[in-house]
Amino acid sequence: MFISDLFQETISAISANKTRSGLTILGIVIGIGSVIAMISIGQGATGQIQASIEGLGSNLLTIMPGAMRTGVMMASRGTAQTLKENDIEVLKPISGVISVVPVNQRTFQVVAPNGNNTRTNVIGASAEIFQVREISLESGSFFNDEQVRNISRVVVLGKNVAEDLFSEENSIGKIVRINGVNFKVIGVAAPKGGAMGSFFDDMIYLPITTMQKILAKSEYLSSILIKIERKDLIPQVQAELISILAQKHRVDPENPDFSVISQEDILGALNQITNTMTIFLASIAAISLIVGGIGIMNMMLTSVTERTREIGLRKAIGAKKSDITLQFLSEAVTLTFLGGIIGIILGGMLAWGISIFAGISTKVSLFSILLAFGVSALIGIGFGYWPAKKAANLNPMEALRYE
Repeated sequence: MFISDLFQETISAISANKTRSGLTILGIVIGIGSVIAMISIGQGATGQIQASIEGLGSNLLTIMPGAMRTGVMMASRGTAQTLKENDIEVLKPISGVISVVPVNQRTFQVVAPNGNNTRTNVIGASAEIFQVREISLESGSFFNDEQVRNISRVVVLGKNVAEDLFSEENSIGKIVRINGVNFKVIGVAAPKGGAMGSFFDDMIYLPITTMQKILAKSEYLSSILIKIERKDLIPQVQAELISILAQKHRVDPENPDFSVISQEDILGALNQITNTMTIFLASIAAISLIVGGIGIMNMMLTSVTERTREIGLRKAIGAKKSDITLQFLSEAVTLTFLGGIIGIILGGMLAWGISIFAGISTKVSLFSILLAFGVSALIGIGFGYWPAKKAANLNPMEALRYE
């Protein structure tokens, strides 16, 4: 049988009952569309997570006080006090380390002279915090090492904080009160957005010494940020700093009183969660594919019964079993391919709609499209083979006598 003849017969058989064919592929359309949408949401979320983590700064290790408890996320004890400023000096000489930034973070009420106020995160850190976190300046200046040494009462406002406190006014040179203490605004950071629950535009930055001596009145650190020269050096630096810091704290390196978290750890943990949810949701959506496949098989069995005499006639004039099998199998595969194409379009539209109206990042990839076509072909072959085989095995004499 020529391919052109097979194609014409397939189209003719499907077109003979358009309504039934349309209803049959509906399950495939819904299933493929749902799977495409779920995978797109999963891949979009993965990309969004990666961009969010990169927004924290590239090639970073974060040391948190407290031992690891329940995994990478929320690893430290939060209120633990195990990190001090003198820990910084033993970390700086480690090969591959560019910057070591002590951080003391608190939440305070901030009041402007005009009466506007807000409660936000105040970050006490060394002057390198802006380079490490990749924060740029919109106006004014960042504080420097001299101001850190002099315990200067200066602050750099995040963009949202500046707008909350001063609206459209120029905030540079103005005074703000943090926890009852006056500070001079010397800079406003450019908008950066959020990353991993940290909204940089809602933060205020001031020298670490000022935070420790005047506001927090504590020498303990909330975290230590370590900027690494290259990404491939992160595992080596991580192992070395754990050994050095554990020795300084006189604790077992296998069970230290601090936690070291890399961006890869966070990304891996979040991707694992995202992938699990994507697989779970796609598996639920795939149930409709099984229902659609059963619908294909049902239709093909009905078609075999209706065309029994036709099959008998074909066999009587010389059609082989392989010809009959190929004919019915091609009809099943064509139905699923049509369903797959429409499902891909539907899935793409669903992903676009979710992205626009729900604000969730989505990404329709070539992988998901190829997967949809592959699944369509497998369903067509898998669920169409039995009806095709049944048609091919019909006895031509009995088929011709079928009423």
